[in-house]
Amino acid sequence: MFQEERLVLIMDFLKKHNRISVEQICSLFDVSRDTARRDLVRLEEEKSIVRTRGGAILPSVHHEIKNYTNRLNTVTEEKKVIGNLAASLIFPGDRVILDASTTVQACAEQIENMECTIITNSINQAEVLSSKPKIDIQLLGGTLQKEHRFLYGSTVIEKLSDYHVDKVFIGVVGISENGLTIAHEEDGLVKRKMIQQAKQVIVLADHTKLGRTEFFRYADLRDIDLLITDHTPEKEFRELLRKYNVELLTADIEEGDE
Repeated sequence: MFQEERLVLIMDFLKKHNRISVEQICSLFDVSRDTARRDLVRLEEEKSIVRTRGGAILPSVHHEIKNYTNRLNTVTEEKKVIGNLAASLIFPGDRVILDASTTVQACAEQIENMECTIITNSINQAEVLSSKPKIDIQLLGGTLQKEHRFLYGSTVIEKLSDYHVDKVFIGVVGISENGLTIAHEEDGLVKRKMIQQAKQVIVLADHTKLGRTEFFRYADLRDIDLLITDHTPEKEFRELLRKYNVELLTADIEEGDE
């Protein structure tokens, strides 16, 4: 077997198992330890791996968090279907908090024009809801995060303490055994307070967010009542939700297109 073929197979193994040892390379490909080490050196030079004592692991991947306008331009069909299902859970008379995520905006866009109260720190959500005259909108005042278009800071958190609501709808960058995570701490601190003020915590996350962990953790899985996603998660993730008594609601794309 040529080295190029072996390197491809080594990378395939790493993608499935996250790490590989020199001994495993020798056993899998019937090569010497020197050959295995040369393979790892080559992959390291290509920045495909991080060498460790006795083997290698995959490098960490950091996802770029686009600004709010760019994320709105890439709102997927998955987010729209999740948003539609979430909006169906809001009833006349409800008092609801909406966070500043684009998936939650997909929910805001599809809320019926009814007598209810919506509290948000998102100037975009407030603008969307302003076209619905029956909805009472409470926009939380604070420091404007211009790139991602949300209000944050101590005044937002203090004002949230005055509200006690039926439901909060929260978006995530990642949801995993490490809890709910996001890229920006200031946004996460506001989300944390929103969760504390609600009787029911509803998380909206498309399948790309499941099993992913970002920079700042603002809630544990035990803090969630309901997760709405677009495809049925893998068994391992469903068991994780069951462990923490998180109800799962799946808005399959096929169902949304009917």
